[in-house]
Amino acid sequence: MAQTEEIAGAGAVRQPGRPPVKGRLGVAAVAGATFTVVTSEMLPVGLLTPMGGALRVTEGTAGLTLTVTGLVAAVSAPLLTSALGRFDRRTVLCALMALLAFGNLLAAWSPGFGVMVAARVLVGVGMGGVWAIAAGLAVRLVPPGSVARATSLIFSGIAVASVLGVPAGTYIGELTDWRTAFAAAGGLALLVLLALAVLLPRLPAEQEVRLGGVLGLLREPRVATGLAVVALLVTGHFAAYTYIRPVLEEVSGASAPQIGTLLLVYGVAGVVGTFVSGSGASRSPRATLLVICAVLAATVALTPALGGSVRAAAVLLVVWGLSYGGVSVATQTWLLASAPQSREGAAALFVGVFNSAIALGALAGGLAADGGGVTAVMWLGGALAFGALLAAGLGRAPATGRL
Repeated sequence: MAQTEEIAGAGAVRQPGRPPVKGRLGVAAVAGATFTVVTSEMLPVGLLTPMGGALRVTEGTAGLTLTVTGLVAAVSAPLLTSALGRFDRRTVLCALMALLAFGNLLAAWSPGFGVMVAARVLVGVGMGGVWAIAAGLAVRLVPPGSVARATSLIFSGIAVASVLGVPAGTYIGELTDWRTAFAAAGGLALLVLLALAVLLPRLPAEQEVRLGGVLGLLREPRVATGLAVVALLVTGHFAAYTYIRPVLEEVSGASAPQIGTLLLVYGVAGVVGTFVSGSGASRSPRATLLVICAVLAATVALTPALGGSVRAAAVLLVVWGLSYGGVSVATQTWLLASAPQSREGAAALFVGVFNSAIALGALAGGLAADGGGVTAVMWLGGALAFGALLAAGLGRAPATGRL
């Protein structure tokens, strides 16, 4: 009984007598929040050309709107977890979603690049805070036996955003213009805000999370190992995946329509991988991540050799999606189980390392592509995933992922 009532992060006390249906609806609302923040972060990907033209900057400069959001999210996650530690979690999530909505609407209105950057900074702040807080909420909303599935559902918002959110924003931009796509993201954020306000119970904070306490978690060997796995695995993935289009063009001979289909197949496999890995991670985060790292390392490294046809590339992308789809939920489960008395602090570190790794992966992949071509990019991604395999196998790990 004491275990089910334990504090999980800043005030993460399980809600006694929480109706199962209301708890599941609350989890769905939080999943909607993770979907919205990741969609908002990635929205410029499909809109760079019209954005650059309207704001009078190059596509490369317009791409900085994605970089700045990720970096701000990485910094803001631990800072916000500390600064907002004493406030009710429902109130904090609603406030952050309001900030996200304002950032997207400001981006839709922006008359120049400076305003756009300011808007994307606001999006980054909202994203970092929402992601850090959402990660530890499942344990407060559903019974103990449902926590693993609820955590997978919350993180499925991230995977689904990569499948539906970004393409939908791009499609809206093509039908109307890029500003409408940002306005739609702002409207979605407001709808999610309303759902959070209605469906979540009061989630009072019972402990104040201090920045020193968050950073102090780095001294816990299991937390340090988990973050090392995150850094290596996510950097390796994004080093390779950022350049997947030229790989498919040069190695597999895929046409533009075929590439779109292949990436959709990859994304759907990623959603499936999220739920499959969630179940495994609840039993053994180490075993689950060892499988993920091994499969991902082999798949990425062997793509140049085995992906010589569109059909072969499709098979490789399905395996890649299944394995990478489980990274978020498996690593997050590892970290939450490693710091059961400071789950929000662990989640904040996770968000910081994860978003920093995205930026570092894209940078490392670019350097590898310039120096050795797309084959070198795939080898780099595979090597980093293998490094994550060694870290997961040799480092300290929680005995179980049950939250």
